[in-house]
Amino acid sequence: MYCRETVIHYLSWMFIVGALANLLRQTRRYTLYGRYVDTRGPVRRSCPAKLAWFVQELPSFLVPVFLLLTSDSQPGLGRNLLLWSFCLHYFHRTFIYALLTRGRPSPLHVVVYATIFCSLNGFLQGHHLLHCSQYHDSWVTDLRLAAGLLLFFLGMAVNIHSDYILRSLRRPGEIVYKIPRGGMFEYVSGANFFGEIVEWCGYAVATWSLPTFSFALFTICSIGPRAFHHHRDYQLKFEDYPRSRKALVPFLL
Repeated sequence: MYCRETVIHYLSWMFIVGALANLLRQTRRYTLYGRYVDTRGPVRRSCPAKLAWFVQELPSFLVPVFLLLTSDSQPGLGRNLLLWSFCLHYFHRTFIYALLTRGRPSPLHVVVYATIFCSLNGFLQGHHLLHCSQYHDSWVTDLRLAAGLLLFFLGMAVNIHSDYILRSLRRPGEIVYKIPRGGMFEYVSGANFFGEIVEWCGYAVATWSLPTFSFALFTICSIGPRAFHHHRDYQLKFEDYPRSRKALVPFLL
C-alpha cells in the first residue's frame, strides 16, 4: 500500500483543530463521564464501565494490528515503534485496564465519540508509521528516539501505577471518592493524566512527525483540563486535601 499523504496531513490537522476546540469547550463545562455524570437527573443511555472502555479502546489496538498484518511494507523502525509502543499501550488499555476498572457507567454518546476517535487515530498512527515514515539507520542513535522512548515508558509506568492507586480506593461495586495518596498523587491530583500526557509526548518525540504530535496535543487538550476539574472537585469535597498538591504538573500547575 502506498502512503496516503494527503489523508494523513488533513487528518492530523483535524486532530489539532479538534484538540483546541476541545480545550476551549472544557474551559466552560465538564465532559460528562465518570464523576461528572449527573445521577440525579433523567436516566440516560449508558454503558457499563468495563464494556465502555473495552469497546472504545479496542480500535486503537485492532486497526494498527490489522494494518500491520496486511501490510507489505518492509520491516523497519517505524513498524517496531508502532508494534512495541503504540500497540503496547492500547493492549493494556483494552485487555487489562478495561477489565480492572471500577468506574461509573459511561454515557453512550461519549463511548460512541471515543470509539470513532480511536478508530481514526488507529488508522492515522498505523498507516503513517507503516507507509509514510522514513527513518534512516542513524535515527537509532538519535537523541530524540532515546529521550522519547524513555519518556514514553516512564509515563506509561506512572499512568498504570496511578490507575492502580485509584482502583485500590474502592471495593468492587463501590462508587465513592477518596483522597488518593502515594506515587505521583503526592504531587498532582491528576497523576494518571500526567502519566498519559508524558507518555504520548514522549511517543511524539521518538517518532518526530505531525500525526504523533497532533495526537499528543489532542491528549493534552482532552485530559489536561480534566485534571484541573478533578483538583477543584477534591478541594471542594475534602477540607484536609493537601494544599501543596498541584493539579497536573508537579510544583507548577
